[in-house]
Amino acid sequence: MSEEIKILLVEDHTMTRMGLQLVLEKSNDIKLIAEAEDGKAAIKLAGELKPNVIIMDIGLPEIDGIEATKKIKESEIPSKVLVFTSRENETDVFAALSAGADAYIMKGASPETLISAIKAVNDGAAWLDPAIAKLVLSNISQPAPVKEEAVSAKEKGSRKNYYAGLTERELEVLKLIVEGLSNPQIAERLYITRATAKAHVHSILQKLCVDDRTQAAVTAMKEGIV
Repeated sequence: MSEEIKILLVEDHTMTRMGLQLVLEKSNDIKLIAEAEDGKAAIKLAGELKPNVIIMDIGLPEIDGIEATKKIKESEIPSKVLVFTSRENETDVFAALSAGADAYIMKGASPETLISAIKAVNDGAAWLDPAIAKLVLSNISQPAPVKEEAVSAKEKGSRKNYYAGLTERELEVLKLIVEGLSNPQIAERLYITRATAKAHVHSILQKLCVDDRTQAAVTAMKEGIV
């Protein structure tokens, strides 16, 4: 039997928090260990309890969810942060992902989707709500025009290096990371061992100069790598 996934729930609206409590309690392998109503308390509890996954709202008093996520990640607390919010504007989405969020889910998602997302990020996969993924891809597919003279030779070379530095197999793995697959799922899809999948992911993170899978996925989409 797998260990329970320990959850810290950060939500300032009482009714929403109560609804989430009910959803989490129905899952046998998930345990709600603490709750916080503001970002400051969330940072403190994350450091003390080190939950596996933190469900984080954005619109919080004291310190908002984006800043709280950033501080938690900077503190190297080994918790995954799942942003669970009603905000779907481009600014909040990219700010949350830049802060280190491992998942971004809209509050209209089904209980089943939330549970799946929690399990996925706990296993090391990135997770984007379909509506958010569409927003990200839409933003990437329509880049702002850049004057040729404004792009230095170094920047051009850097963009090419994204492709040149990744092997064909690593590009395949990166595409699956963008799809939200975990290492075991990548191994199964590509008919390789889990250790090999893990090694490929580690190499990709190093070559893209990012810290985690979510950042790798965002970089891949922003740069049009996959």
